Amino acid sequence: MTDPRPLVVTALLEPMVQSRIEAWRRAFYPAGQNRVPAHVTLFRQLPGSELAAVRRQIKRICAEVAPPVVMVTQVLRREAGVALRLRAPGLADICDELAAGWAGLLTPQDRAGFAGQITIQNKVTAAEAKACHAQLAAGFVPFTTRAVAIALWRYCDGPWEALGSTACRGRS
Repeated sequence: MTDPRPLVVTALLEPMVQSRIEAWRRAFYPAGQNRVPAHVTLFRQLPGSELAAVRRQIKRICAEVAPPVVMVTQVLRREAGVALRLRAPGLADICDELAAGWAGLLTPQDRAGFAGQITIQNKVTAAEAKACHAQLAAGFVPFTTRAVAIALWRYCDGPWEALGSTACRGRS
């Protein structure tokens, strides 16, 4: 029997960058609510029953594409948190190509396309968000990294179960 719980698809950044962003998330996200690692979301809710098809499509795309450039351009203040803005045309293209293969499976939110951000803090007061933003923005310098893999997760009513990742192996 297939597991009906939803699937989440994310991009993984270069390990040193991923670690730095994860440290920010651990420092600023409310500890009791930080149940998933820092992530670049590509798709939030694919049907769990389509696991095999989703894996096939991710493997096909990753075999064809080189790790796309991801520019981390700005610290954004949200009403209840802070995020990093991303500019990543190559990652948006991957997202569009995956979406084309999954057109009938996508929720309205996933049909909207690549959001281009990483949440560092969420579910806090406006004052906490303002303080976090001030701290991160004060020393922030835009930087460039690459999305080195596409990761697949199962949503487990809060936390995510890692189902593996596929490296982007194509040539630039």
